[in-house]
Amino acid sequence: MTTSADSGSETTLAERITRLEDLEAIRLLDARYCRHLDDGNWDALTDLFTDDGEFDGLARPCGRAELREFFAGLAAGGLTAFWHFITNLEIELDGDRATVRSFLWQPCVADGAASVAAGRYADEVVKVDGRWLYKVKRVRFHFFGPLESGWDEGRFAFDSARKAAVRR
Repeated sequence: MTTSADSGSETTLAERITRLEDLEAIRLLDARYCRHLDDGNWDALTDLFTDDGEFDGLARPCGRAELREFFAGLAAGGLTAFWHFITNLEIELDGDRATVRSFLWQPCVADGAASVAAGRYADEVVKVDGRWLYKVKRVRFHFFGPLESGWDEGRFAFDSARKAAVRR
């Protein structure tokens, strides 16, 4: 049985099911990223990246060893608690590669103050040995600062977040 897909090409039922399974696996990748990051499970977190994967945001660590050091060092940089929420996923599949765009909402405690960040992720993920992994996890912030200061587009209390601002 074949059916017309959005692209106009013929796809089999098995191909459609594989596509749905891939979309769900990528959604789970983001959910696990949030959970492992918020729980401080650095080994499980870095295992979500390819061997040469990178995080492009507050810094730009590349490779699992640098990623682990970066994520584990967030508390030393003043982020002592955080809760990541990823929403509005848009996933564009291209075989064993995908581009994922989503929104970030992140209440946190930074330098002892209740703070909030919002931004956008633009990720590159790849399927390696049947598992979807981050090749690049990229975040750009709309704002990041203490709640008492209020929030607005382009308001930053942290230089590292300002350097990773959404550019219009």
